[in-house]
Amino acid sequence: MSAVLERNAVPVLSEEDRARAEHYAVLSRLFAAPADAEFLAMLNGFVRNFGSSQSALGQAWLVLGDAAREATPEALEEEYTRLFLTIGRPEVMLFGSFYLAGFLMEEPVVELRDDLAKLGLGRRMGIMESEDHFAALSDVMRHLILTGPDAAGLERQKAFFAAHIEPWVDRLSDALEQAPDACFYPRTAALVRAFFDIERLAFDML
Repeated sequence: MSAVLERNAVPVLSEEDRARAEHYAVLSRLFAAPADAEFLAMLNGFVRNFGSSQSALGQAWLVLGDAAREATPEALEEEYTRLFLTIGRPEVMLFGSFYLAGFLMEEPVVELRDDLAKLGLGRRMGIMESEDHFAALSDVMRHLILTGPDAAGLERQKAFFAAHIEPWVDRLSDALEQAPDACFYPRTAALVRAFFDIERLAFDML
């Protein structure tokens, strides 16, 4: 799932920005839909690149790698559906407006759509989820990194992150970590928390 339509060419990226974009792509895919066999295999490749006992992010990748090796697509489809797609209120909400306003499709979504329009981005046809879905927001950040590695682009990234992700992502991490009767998605919480801790620190230094 991606709620964003890209319109710009891709400039040359630094190694750091390339890694950031890859992390956002992984996060978007993790929560857009249940992981299939191909994506689980890709996760193992990312673990080889980023997994390490020397940092919180590296350790989080090792934890996710263990989860990916133990998982099956069938089990993940059941777990994803139960946690995120249950009729009524899902066990874990992936929409920012829920954490910011207590309800879905509230004022935070209106503000998000205004900011997306200013960035020249629009909702993809056929996407049912609103733009404040965590996977869609991660995809926006990936897009902003790919199309704006200069100073002005970094300011756009910082502003979008501060307005639409930073205020609630820690609560999402807590919800994932505490997800009942789940095996895979609670082990994504460490990656979400560690990566966004780094993002927050980097943006604070701008």
